[in-house]
Amino acid sequence: MDLQTRKISFVQEFLSIQNEEIVARLENFLKKEKKNYTDKEFRPMTTEEFENRIDQSMDDSKNGRVIEANELLKEIQKWN
Repeated sequence: MDLQTRKISFVQEFLSIQNEEIVARLENFLKKEKKNYTDKEFRPMTTEEFENRIDQSMDDSKNGRVIEANELLKEIQKWN
């Protein structure tokens, strides 16, 4: 069974649950697992990666590839 099929099956099973306590426990479990996964995926930059980002940022600034904060805020407001 592929992942998509398993997810659909799980959702169908979940939707049939009539016990609020079970739903709450599943919600808590999902939140905890998502946080654990995110924590495992997050890793600090190496010094080399950090220095490369600084170099890239300096190059962007020198070559005009920047946007003022107030202009960025105006652009974000248009997204809605």
